[in-house]
Amino acid sequence: MEAKAQARFTRVTPLKARRVVDNIRGKRAEEAVTALRFAPQAAAEPVRKLVESALANARVKAEQASQPFNPGDLVITEAFVDEGPTLKRFRPRAQGRANQILKRTSHITVIVAERQTKGGAR
Repeated sequence: MEAKAQARFTRVTPLKARRVVDNIRGKRAEEAVTALRFAPQAAAEPVRKLVESALANARVKAEQASQPFNPGDLVITEAFVDEGPTLKRFRPRAQGRANQILKRTSHITVIVAERQTKGGAR
């Protein structure tokens, strides 16, 4: 079983979000939530909420399929950050000039699935 969660138009730059997402890729989902809870980066909070949402989505899928659900078996199989639209703002500068401020956004996706055991069976 596989569950997905997406956060679109998140107001964090893709580079900073990728730094956080790279740390959790391949980890157990519960372990990733704990690591993100104590991570100092500002991007850790939206990513943590996203992983928790993917866990909740997996729970709902398991209930609908009448399958047993164990959150300890879930692993973050895919996690990636895509660039969203950039908000362009202007700041006044000296002598009547203006500088452009780029406020970047991200689309963050997390996919959790059951851990693969040896022998190919789940």
